[in-house]
Amino acid sequence: MRFQLLGPLALADGPDVVVLQPSKPVILLAALLLHANSTVSAEYLQRAVWGEDQPATAKAALQTCVLRLRRLFTKHGVTGTSIEAVPGGYRITAGPPTLDLLGFRDQVRRATALAGDPEAELYTLKDALSLWQGSLLANVRSDVLHRDEVPRLSEERLRAVERVCDLLLGLGRCGEALVDLWTATRVYPGHERFHEQLIEALYRTGRQSQALAEYRRVKGFLLDELGVDPSPSLRQLELSILRGEDLGAGGGSGAGGIRGAAGIRGAVGALEPAPAALDPGSTPRVVRGEAVPLPAPAPGVGPVPAVPHFTGREAEAAAMAARLTAPPPPDAGGQRPLTVLVSGAPGIGKSALAQHVAHLVRDSFPAGRLLVRMTRADGHPRTADEVAAEVAAALGSGPPGERALLVLDDVVDAGQVRPLLTSPDLAVVVTSRMGLGGLIATHGGWVHRLTAFTEAESYALLLAALGTERVEAEPRAARQLAALCGHFPAALRILTARLLTRPGLRLGDAVDWLGDDPLARLTLTDSPDHSVSGLFDRALGRLDPRLSEAFLHIGSGPPELLGGTGSTGGPEGAGRTGSHPPVPEDVLEQLADAGLLEDGPPGPYRIHDLLRAHLRRTVRIRNRRTEKV
Repeated sequence: MRFQLLGPLALADGPDVVVLQPSKPVILLAALLLHANSTVSAEYLQRAVWGEDQPATAKAALQTCVLRLRRLFTKHGVTGTSIEAVPGGYRITAGPPTLDLLGFRDQVRRATALAGDPEAELYTLKDALSLWQGSLLANVRSDVLHRDEVPRLSEERLRAVERVCDLLLGLGRCGEALVDLWTATRVYPGHERFHEQLIEALYRTGRQSQALAEYRRVKGFLLDELGVDPSPSLRQLELSILRGEDLGAGGGSGAGGIRGAAGIRGAVGALEPAPAALDPGSTPRVVRGEAVPLPAPAPGVGPVPAVPHFTGREAEAAAMAARLTAPPPPDAGGQRPLTVLVSGAPGIGKSALAQHVAHLVRDSFPAGRLLVRMTRADGHPRTADEVAAEVAAALGSGPPGERALLVLDDVVDAGQVRPLLTSPDLAVVVTSRMGLGGLIATHGGWVHRLTAFTEAESYALLLAALGTERVEAEPRAARQLAALCGHFPAALRILTARLLTRPGLRLGDAVDWLGDDPLARLTLTDSPDHSVSGLFDRALGRLDPRLSEAFLHIGSGPPELLGGTGSTGGPEGAGRTGSHPPVPEDVLEQLADAGLLEDGPPGPYRIHDLLRAHLRRTVRIRNRRTEKV
């Protein structure tokens, strides 16, 4: 018996395949198989089966669900595979012969080991891809699995398809590659690598006009739908075609040709060959604001990308641009180190504003504009020494007097920034959830603390993202949607992304759909990092546990805890509300400094409605989990 995950969840016995009917035991089976040979915690299984709002009896119900799944195994004659109860959860054992996901990964590993034999690698990868049998987990009705697991599996398949097309191009089998690429580019219109491969395949099969037409079509899509230019490698490919260059097997991506030399996305201007003085293995740098091809770019440093559909923040953007480009004061001796801090709540649009301003002022920074990630993917801060070394390497030793702009994104504390404020040729824009008052006190600069959009800014974003025709056909519904999002930029971005994938959904119907459960609906199922709840959870995870507990207490309690109506008022009485424990003022100040409390009214502080709803939901779920069965 073989389990099939790479499509609808099914059981296969030789040529006979049984697609399982949707049920809670089927969700449980999928969750276990996705983590085969590992212990899967009972808490994760409960979330997978019942979602975030679990019943109070979820723990006991999970045990019942396991019994039902074991009966399902007996019904279909599944032998040799069992569900083991282990400390903390459950485990299912499988191998490549009994689970197609493990078989796929095993074949991909075999293909990687055959990198020196393109024909053998191609055959092995095609064999691996043949295991995919349709829409992933189509019969598994679990929002958690479709949000957390399906995107990851889809990415594994896309990487294999990319490599197959690379190999076909490298072997000169361009006509064969076209068959897969026509489909891939239409199913994944924003995946530029597939477009590069298609354009190259068309050109190398003698269809130059079609190749250029495809480039124009992709360019139009990227500009109209995403608001970005084609990648440097796509632009370089078009230029090579216009010049009539030979893109034989040595020029394809499989042989490290055009695409291997142009790996930096969002560069300013056209990609240039490295100067003769720059050895191919030497330190990467930015020359005249343009990205020089790099063999291995610094992991946390890169060109500043464009921001699609940027709207609002006109006053802040104009003020920041003016400050960054202003001449040095008369008594500064020609030196003008600048620091601009953009602070505010998570998801309020700090990074977008900083990147937008960096593009507005590009002509004033000929030595380049770099986006520097100050936190790792897991949210932990990068060290000041590490960042300083990467920035120095990326900038190199450009001409003296030429200025560069650094956008230090998601700074955690002032200590990360201070080592980067030593050069008069650098201007620095800092984005941070923290107030960083100490940094401003010691080094000066300007602060822009962002709050939610105005109604007009929210409406403008909907117009830009969804199109005038769709929004102005239902202006009242559009404004209701913006209000349901609390005019919160991150929520509006997620909403517009969901609506773009449902072009037939009327905005009026979307109001009812979103209003039923805004927190659950403001998430992208194929991109689990993009959700309002996830954004807030990550922000809470950065807090000291005691501060996090205090914030949950405040958010789930009455407004008076923030010093509003009903409190005793004044610093001495902040947060005294009778039945609720008082909240010390220094705690409120720390939460405000972390971007989680906004200035009032009412009272000296307030919590954004979406964040308050998330806190109450978090407390409700936690209370349910601690109830006795």
